[in-house]
Amino acid sequence: MQAKKDSPIQIDNREWGVLTQGDRIRMIEEEGYLIIPDWINSDHLKALKQECEKLETVGRDYSEKQRGCNNPHLKSRQLADLIAYAPTINFLEKLFGDQLVFLHYTYDRSDPGTPGISLHTDGQPYGSKIFGYEGSCPITVRVLYYLDDLTLDVSPFRVIPRSHLCMHSDANPYKRYDRHPEEVIVPCTAGSALFLNHKVFHGTLPNKGTRSRSMLAVAYRPSWSGPIVNVPSRNSSELDQMPKNVLPYMADPNIRLYDFDTNNKPQGMISEAPGMNPSRWQRKT
Repeated sequence: MQAKKDSPIQIDNREWGVLTQGDRIRMIEEEGYLIIPDWINSDHLKALKQECEKLETVGRDYSEKQRGCNNPHLKSRQLADLIAYAPTINFLEKLFGDQLVFLHYTYDRSDPGTPGISLHTDGQPYGSKIFGYEGSCPITVRVLYYLDDLTLDVSPFRVIPRSHLCMHSDANPYKRYDRHPEEVIVPCTAGSALFLNHKVFHGTLPNKGTRSRSMLAVAYRPSWSGPIVNVPSRNSSELDQMPKNVLPYMADPNIRLYDFDTNNKPQGMISEAPGMNPSRWQRKT
């Protein structure tokens, strides 16, 4: 997808539904984002929207029209169940090849007049005031479940593809941008899921329409990929509220599976690692 400097808007309207498993892995690894359409069926979508309408929201610091609710899984059993949503879990387990650790969960709604979200990353290697030290985890994927259609006039997602691969100081993950000449707008329908590499620069456009656009965002990481310093542990009351099917993903948020003392020739080295095969993007299933 070649960007043109004189093009006022670039839209990613590819046929997302025909992507193979390898295509999906390539999109989130190389481009930094992936849409899977019809990820949630209409009955499930309706039930989630009804639960979200009960949530008490607050305005974000940059606009009262951008409203949200943190930790909706603590307020609704049905919303908590989404953490263990089988299609998402199955895909992420194949992507990560590791135990999944749930990180955080938010509900967000962009009402008419919302100014849009600046281009930013969700991952900062030393942590940040906004994202805390969870942002320092080397690998994180946020799954955005869209409860309404994303059209060009109603707060569509926008992204700078491959920006997470850039070594230039322009891609310093602590920077924010109002716009970018090669940003891409990504429309999709309600029930779609967007899998987001937390290092890619992304945001939204303003809501210039006459309706709201809402979503649920659930973040996960592989168990090896921990924060640089300890973050608050889960408290027992939170765990007691979780459905049994969710508990496997509620591991200690500080779990870090690494070996600082590894040497150049450790015992028991293996000679294959299919998860990082250069051919992994050619997988069909």
